[in-house]
Amino acid sequence: MKKLLFLFLSLLVAGSLFQACDNQKTYAEMLEDEKDAVNKFISDSAIHIISQAEFERDTMTNVSRNEYVSFSSNGVYMQIVDRGSENNKVDTFASGDLICVRYVEKNIATRELTCFDVALDGYMDATQYYSNPATFRYTVSSSYATGIFLEMDYLWAYTYGNTAVPQGWLAILPYLRNNAHVKLIIPSKVGHSSAQQYVTPYFYDVWAFSKSKS
Repeated sequence: MKKLLFLFLSLLVAGSLFQACDNQKTYAEMLEDEKDAVNKFISDSAIHIISQAEFERDTMTNVSRNEYVSFSSNGVYMQIVDRGSENNKVDTFASGDLICVRYVEKNIATRELTCFDVALDGYMDATQYYSNPATFRYTVSSSYATGIFLEMDYLWAYTYGNTAVPQGWLAILPYLRNNAHVKLIIPSKVGHSSAQQYVTPYFYDVWAFSKSKS
């Protein structure tokens, strides 16, 4: 009787383990879920996509039409709300610049607000959330760019704590000038470390990419 009971329990445990393993998604399946989430976000937000070839004609996006350019090389989508430095056309970002970022981050899959360092309704009493911007050193070597946070804003430090700047942010800087305002859809592969780990796409409303005065 004890042997039968032991066999039954063993089969029960094995079955549970098999089911748990079977429920785990492959990386390919997670990427497909990410793609579906991004497409739904684009549809729900009534975003009009233009190709990179169309964008390169004037490197602008029509905000009134809610245009975003799709970059085929990295999966990033960008809307330029304000290119920045209208009175100084050559005030672009260069290797070695210290760049401050004021942004709002949302999880595209869940539509939840995840990080921000700007004053938002409902959080005005939590001044530590937006008292300081995130600041990083921008470095360009050949055709590759890197960014390291020298200062992380409160929520980014608490939530992620990783000093590497998302590659998706860096990829769009050549199209911008000082004090630019852009909106971005960043897929996991060019996102922060948590985005890559959990295959999560994020939406960013970057109120300002601006050069540090210090």
